[in-house]
Amino acid sequence: MTAAPHATAVLAGPTTAGELDAAVGAAHRAFEQARLADPHRRAGWLEAIAAGLEQDAAGLVQTAVAETHLGTARLEGELKRTVFQLRLFAAEIRLGEHFDATIDHADPNWPMGPRPDLRRYNVPLGVVGVFGASNFPFAFSVMGGDSASALAAGCAVVHKAHDAHAGLAARTARNVIDALEGAGAPSGLFSMVTGRQAGEALVDHPQVKAIGFTGSTAGGRALLDRIAARPEPIPFFGELGGINAVFVTGRAWAARRADILAGYAASFTLGMGQFCTKPGLLFVPAGQADDVRRELAQALAGFTPARLLSPRLHDGYSDAVSRLRDTDGVDILVEGDFAEEPAPTVLLTTADEVRKNPELLRQEMFGPASLVVAYDDESGLPALAGLLEGQLTTTLQAEADDDVAALAARLADISGRVLWNGWPTGVTVSYAQHHGGPYPATTSATTSVGTAAVRRFLRPVAYQDFPADRLPEPLQDSNPWQVPQRVDGVWQRPSGAAAGVVATQEDKQ
Repeated sequence: MTAAPHATAVLAGPTTAGELDAAVGAAHRAFEQARLADPHRRAGWLEAIAAGLEQDAAGLVQTAVAETHLGTARLEGELKRTVFQLRLFAAEIRLGEHFDATIDHADPNWPMGPRPDLRRYNVPLGVVGVFGASNFPFAFSVMGGDSASALAAGCAVVHKAHDAHAGLAARTARNVIDALEGAGAPSGLFSMVTGRQAGEALVDHPQVKAIGFTGSTAGGRALLDRIAARPEPIPFFGELGGINAVFVTGRAWAARRADILAGYAASFTLGMGQFCTKPGLLFVPAGQADDVRRELAQALAGFTPARLLSPRLHDGYSDAVSRLRDTDGVDILVEGDFAEEPAPTVLLTTADEVRKNPELLRQEMFGPASLVVAYDDESGLPALAGLLEGQLTTTLQAEADDDVAALAARLADISGRVLWNGWPTGVTVSYAQHHGGPYPATTSATTSVGTAAVRRFLRPVAYQDFPADRLPEPLQDSNPWQVPQRVDGVWQRPSGAAAGVVATQEDKQ
């Protein structure tokens, strides 16, 4: 591969170490130019990518259908989400709030002693390596949330394609590179590499300043350890999945058991259970196993199975379900299978068993399977929640007058998003969204979905007593970029600043 970005996008085989080095070098040079671009120019690049993906939507979806076993409607919705997300980030960076521009003028009478002129704002990190996910070939892949938010922050991106949809990755990358070139972005701002060797070299490369990853706990942990071993460790924004426990109070169970089980069945089988927000645990009152078995079977009666995303995922799913099913204290509530298009499996255990063996609560089954935990004493739910590892989401199914304050507080301690009477597989792209959670759900305290995701790829820099004409634009008193500034403790927002775009599209992850 040469330094030319088009060659990076269309490589026929795995990227060599030399080709990876050339791609990162080109990305670094592009970053040095892109970091100086004003927010409106940078937003235009994102909008150009969105338009390019839209123009090739039919071809992209057709390619994805051929490679992923996912349906056309699902893929069209995911591509729509991807385009929407790019435009939302464009609107967000035009507002300029991500700079967090803060100005403290010199003050000889500052109470703790004379204060110098101090000005701080956020700057982009540099070249970001992004690893694509297998289960979302658009939304968490080549131009998914990590790539889009890194570009919005002003970084350059080198994307490591997932081999589960290599053809789609190449086609998407060509669209992105062509769009950036047409919009006048620096050459090399985005490129794509392939193969395990390239992924390892990307993590190790000294000019790479952050890594974004969506995938398994084992894969994410291996990358985290590799990054920690670098001479210069860098930020690792890894989303590693989770179990997404759901807790049902006794009053909610008595009032709407059938509805809860129907919602549970629909959620844990959505997308063949291959969403990182799939509810893998359901805590319910004990004593009604036969009724629950019958009602779950009814809720699953109309389910149409499909193939999992890849043979490797199918093997991993079969192994995970078999291990948990064969564990002492675990029974079969709904018996599925491991056919090419597997039928759903629901397993059953008790609160006493998980107290003896908390590992029962930590076994992710990436596919259409879930575990029901029957409890006898509702007051013990906060303690049971304390046995869980970090979660992307947790859910309360409760009635309005239930006293669940202690349980809700515990769930907030261990998860990034807590739902009330809902199901976690809907992850809208919006301003207040948080898609993350304590380890092993993620490796950071940030979100990978929503406008706040941009801030992962920024760091603050303060300037002290700099001449006015040497200050970056967001920190100048004249404010040429017209961004919000906090001046001597008071926020000042330019009149006529661009309004944000309200995010209304609910998408599934």
